[in-house]
Amino acid sequence: MPRRRTAILISGRGSNMAALLAAARDPAYPAEIALVLSNKAEAGGLARAAAAGVPTAVVESRAFKGDRAGFEAAMAQVLAEHRIELIALAGFMRVLTEGFVAAWAGRMVNIHPSLLPAFPGLDTHERALSAGVRLHGCTVHLVSAGVDEGPILAQAAVPVRPDDTPATLAARVLAEEHRIYPAALAWLAAGRVRVEAGRAVIAGAIAAAGALASPLPVLPALSTQR
Repeated sequence: MPRRRTAILISGRGSNMAALLAAARDPAYPAEIALVLSNKAEAGGLARAAAAGVPTAVVESRAFKGDRAGFEAAMAQVLAEHRIELIALAGFMRVLTEGFVAAWAGRMVNIHPSLLPAFPGLDTHERALSAGVRLHGCTVHLVSAGVDEGPILAQAAVPVRPDDTPATLAARVLAEEHRIYPAALAWLAAGRVRVEAGRAVIAGAIAAAGALASPLPVLPALSTQR
């Protein structure tokens, strides 16, 4: 089966991009990273991609201020020139229009640093700490017209510790992002994902067993008195 030509869209350092590039170095990985595209010329991830031998491109969103359709048309042209089949958003800080999303329906994925549908949008780690949740995490999902919506492909959870800061919690979540994003993109590229009644079904996926609790319950010591 030919590897699916995939573009990674970034706006910054490209941490998740690097995880996808590492996975795609395996010839058996079903996605070929054929392009890294950024809406910012200064994005640090561009240099990382170029160093890995991956073609890069820039479509400056600032040059299309107030013209989202023009910006997306310019991106679409670059994607077409590189014969892109799939898109992986990796810290791409632009809200895409319904028209662009519809053109890539079922072929565009995103990773978000929360257990969606909880905490869509920005500042997820700060909001998780403020809410007092015991578990936090990340989600890979197909992109739909709503921000941080769309059928969920994969999630990973981490415990929230009493001494956590947004930075320490983010680091723990990021490690899980690097683990699940390459797996989810591989499922999509291999044709294992289908959507039924708004939910993603992954052919051959192994269901997780058991449960995760945080903090762990501790039973009281049994009394020896009768």
